[in-house]
Amino acid sequence: MVLKIFFPQCCNRADSGLLVGRWISGHDSAVVLAVIHYPFIPGQVKQYVQQMQAQSGVELSVLGSWSLPKEGQEGMESFLRDLSTIFPQERWLQIRRQMGKTGFTCEVLSRDQNAVAAQRRVKKQKKEEEEDGDAEEKEEDEEKVIFVHYEQRKVMLSQLHPIDSGDAKTDPPSELRQVFQTVALSQPLFFLDKYDDGPLKSTHWQSEGREASIIVELLKQASVPLCLLLSWMLSVWTWICSVRIFNFYPLRFLSSKLSTCVQLSYRTEHMKTLSSPKPAAGHTQFMRKANMLVSVLVDVALGVLLMSWLYRDDHITMLANTLVPAADHVAKELDQLLQWLMGAPAGLKMNRALDQVLGRFFLYHIHLWISYIHLMSPFIEGILWYGGLSACLGLSFALSLLSDMVALFTFHIYCFYVYGARLYCLKIYGLSSLWRLFRGKKWNVLRQRVDSCSYDLDQLFIGTLLFTVLLFLLPTTALYYLVFTLLRLVVVLFQGVLHLSVDFINSFPLFAVGLRVCRSYRLAEGVKFRVLCDEPGVALHLLMEINPLKVSTVVQTYRTPTYSCYPRDSWLALVKKLFVGELIYPWRHKTTKAD
Repeated sequence: MVLKIFFPQCCNRADSGLLVGRWISGHDSAVVLAVIHYPFIPGQVKQYVQQMQAQSGVELSVLGSWSLPKEGQEGMESFLRDLSTIFPQERWLQIRRQMGKTGFTCEVLSRDQNAVAAQRRVKKQKKEEEEDGDAEEKEEDEEKVIFVHYEQRKVMLSQLHPIDSGDAKTDPPSELRQVFQTVALSQPLFFLDKYDDGPLKSTHWQSEGREASIIVELLKQASVPLCLLLSWMLSVWTWICSVRIFNFYPLRFLSSKLSTCVQLSYRTEHMKTLSSPKPAAGHTQFMRKANMLVSVLVDVALGVLLMSWLYRDDHITMLANTLVPAADHVAKELDQLLQWLMGAPAGLKMNRALDQVLGRFFLYHIHLWISYIHLMSPFIEGILWYGGLSACLGLSFALSLLSDMVALFTFHIYCFYVYGARLYCLKIYGLSSLWRLFRGKKWNVLRQRVDSCSYDLDQLFIGTLLFTVLLFLLPTTALYYLVFTLLRLVVVLFQGVLHLSVDFINSFPLFAVGLRVCRSYRLAEGVKFRVLCDEPGVALHLLMEINPLKVSTVVQTYRTPTYSCYPRDSWLALVKKLFVGELIYPWRHKTTKAD
């Protein structure tokens, strides 16, 4: 078996002392976390290790000794070797480094004292043997040990992916994952630095001083009262929303269909999560909270920029003065389109009576809509002025409000589409039902299938007349349905772009992507090894480097779940709905087939 020793790079030039770390259970490997310097009292070392083990929850122990010869410490190596009797272990690591050399020499001592004494005698015999035999025996011994050097700070702060769910039914963690977890959970061991007045001194990545930030500490102190204030404000808002008047059907129905209300409820859930005084339970919850916080801050910053542009140089007045002429222009174009459909569009011969009825019906709606727009024109500037204030809540609120305003100002196009779709759908289902009548079939509503049926002569005669009438009226209805469906699809496409923009702002993991760009080692996909030293007579030394997670994987892993603004059906189902005349993005979904 090959013994793998994960050794921190910060301890390569540490003073002689004891190695503190952990043996990886189930694997023939050890993780070195720190070196406790000489002089020390063994009883104090034991007490310190037990205290760190209780705080971190990691099975820490004294793995062995570390020797870096200096002047005046000729007997240090033999003294450290004898400490194996005070710190009983199954195996005692005796690691030694000579000045001027890159590699280490490692001697593994067993727990049996006779074996230790035998190893000492073997060592004395080796010194007396010839140089060739000595080199061969050392090579045989040191081939069993591999040193894996790692950067302790990066391993402690990184998170190995995929993230372990912690389920007991899953496979036990791998050796590499246990190494990362051991270093991450041993943070209390890294609080001891050279400025402490305690009896023990150690070397680790923070031994020269603790890494901290005054700004971060101040934010931590200020976050507690801020979270309490935010929680109180959210509780008041929740109480207002729970008033019975808002639970009535019209208000509840409108709030579920307006994009602004949906975005407001979504942000309220975000703020409830952020204002919770409980710390994050794990890495996943921490990243979720951090992504939410950064998303809210960036959203509000973009909203403030938009609001500053709107209220500068009378842009709102310009928009209000442009809106009414644009509505008139759209109505004029629709009027010309209907006049074209009421004639002979593209040389097609329509049913004149039905064509005139449908054309006048839609023209009447256009005139009603234009009258409504001109009636509201004095209040449009005020609506835009107060609506622009919603941008202070974030750019997503402004985009949601814009989507609602587009839906409101194109409501006549939606009505035209609904009228045409219902009429076209009625004829399609009528023709399909009458076609089954010709074949002696009918739709069984209870069994949801087509069954055989016998019809008398009167039923067949009336069915033939109705089928002929519906068939010859179908082209006229289909033309109106096609035109208004295309107009509706243009509006839906524009609203879809707005909804996708809002969904992108809400769900994109800005914090995780920023962490991947600035500190790629924090999100690790795996590791790679590079040979540091392969000199004869010393153990093999490898350098462990962290492979960062791909940006696409970061987005997929840490994307914040949002309300779905995507079509529920596939493209094939969408085309089928358009062909048979069913509403796209309907308010009430159809669950059963009706004949």
